[in-house]
Amino acid sequence: MLTAASTKKQASLAPQEALRQKLLAELQEKDPGVALTDLQVAMAKQPSLARYCASIARSLGRAAVAKYDGAAHRAQAWSRPVCDTAFATGVASVG
Repeated sequence: MLTAASTKKQASLAPQEALRQKLLAELQEKDPGVALTDLQVAMAKQPSLARYCASIARSLGRAAVAKYDGAAHRAQAWSRPVCDTAFATGVASVG
């Protein structure tokens, strides 16, 4: 859930960091698949953020493993073809 304070904080962040924070929160509230789909949509809407896509996807991969208490196989099940294999790389980097 976004609060007024978190929304204000996001407004002061660089666009890619605001997107990362939004997607990480979404991953925790919903599931990694929703966050990855929204990452793909964001890249299509804002091509200027494409250079940050892999970094954000890796962050989502690491967060997915943490969400599932270190169960990389559960996190990997959400992998999508967004930003090449960056999500999978994030999942694999934990542990």
